[in-house]
Amino acid sequence: MSSKKETVLDLGKYIDKSIRVKLSGGREVLGILKGYDQLLNLVLDETTEFLRDPEDPLRITDQTRPLGLIVCRGTAVMLCSPTDGTEEIANPFLAAED
Repeated sequence: MSSKKETVLDLGKYIDKSIRVKLSGGREVLGILKGYDQLLNLVLDETTEFLRDPEDPLRITDQTRPLGLIVCRGTAVMLCSPTDGTEEIANPFLAAED
């Protein structure tokens, strides 16, 4: 039996690729994955944070700020998404306006 713990997610295929990460508390960042560990701590380079609307903290604005090299603590990571091969679509569950 192996004593090395495996990660819940296999992020190895995303090393040196751009990923978007949602963190607890509502912050969202986009950066190049440089490393990770079994606790899902992430090292991101060339990172950009997407700023929230001050009047509606649940809404992300088009404003960004550069962060550079960061470490995302695994306990704060809620979602990891590769940016390659994804596209934004309209929400099909919202009622159509007449």
